[in-house]
Amino acid sequence: MSPRPRASTALLVLAVLAVGYTLWAAQDLLLPILLGMFFALVGNPIIRLLRRLYVPRFAAALLVVVGGIAGAVALGNQLVVPASDWFRDVPKELRELTPKLRQLAKPMQDANQAAENIARAAGGESGRKVQVVRTQVDDPYRMLNATPRLLASVLAVVLLTLFFMVYGENLQRHAIALLPGRQQKKFTVDLMQSIEHEISRYVLAISVINALVGLVYAAILYALDVPLPEALLWGTIVAVLNFAPYVGPLIGMGLMLVVGFVTYKDPWLSVAPALIFLGLHTLEGQIITPIVLGRRMALSPLILVLALMLFGWLWGIVGLLLAVPLLVCVKLVLARVEGMEGWARLLE
Repeated sequence: MSPRPRASTALLVLAVLAVGYTLWAAQDLLLPILLGMFFALVGNPIIRLLRRLYVPRFAAALLVVVGGIAGAVALGNQLVVPASDWFRDVPKELRELTPKLRQLAKPMQDANQAAENIARAAGGESGRKVQVVRTQVDDPYRMLNATPRLLASVLAVVLLTLFFMVYGENLQRHAIALLPGRQQKKFTVDLMQSIEHEISRYVLAISVINALVGLVYAAILYALDVPLPEALLWGTIVAVLNFAPYVGPLIGMGLMLVVGFVTYKDPWLSVAPALIFLGLHTLEGQIITPIVLGRRMALSPLILVLALMLFGWLWGIVGLLLAVPLLVCVKLVLARVEGMEGWARLLE
């Protein structure tokens, strides 16, 4: 028996580039579908609990979706005022913060100035700085044109979430019925059900953990005399950023440093929000999450950072949100397919 021909390296590279370009070009179509699947995975454990209480699946899904929308709207009403106040006042606060930061950075500025003087003396007139002036044309109708598209995307995500919750099992059943052999059908049913259950458990657990981290952080800020609406705002931002490992906490640390310097005059209190955030993130990442999810859901930090870079580059903030669930899904599939266990261990 002759060996099966293998694809050339150039063909594989072209295929990878084609898939990457397709993922980027079709993001307006793919992202609502993936977000709908993500939110459906969050709600599926709740729906299974309601089904045990003899609630019909459609009613349970509708209850979960309506409850999620109501919670998001209520939280948004609490956050819109402090967010607008912050974005309105932050330029003035940052101007007041500039002298403090200038004093802290004065040694570095002196060193840079000395280096510039040496370079200018060595290069003569060629060392003179060239200023580039950028102009930007402000389109007053850009936001107006983008609003209907944003609303359509939000509506698509809501409807897809509801449909995945209600008709996801039937869709799986009809897709499996297309397979030719009984053994293939049984293997595929077991594979899809176990993956769906584990991914749902993972996504729900991560969502609950991140929400609790945000609530605890908001409570600590409130105890530090931060107004309650503003504390809820930063707690919500911390919870959302925590969905992107490594990248989110780094952004959160920088943001909390700015919040501390703007909110407090005392230097020690100024760094308190960032230090508290670092402590909470360390406790969550090193103790709570491994205990709740176990070793089975562990991912290699290098693979995780590469996935965050890739999906963040392709899809922006939504890509950072979806990178970890997609990577966990790939790992679970590889762990259950014969001959692919080594690739699953590579992701650990």
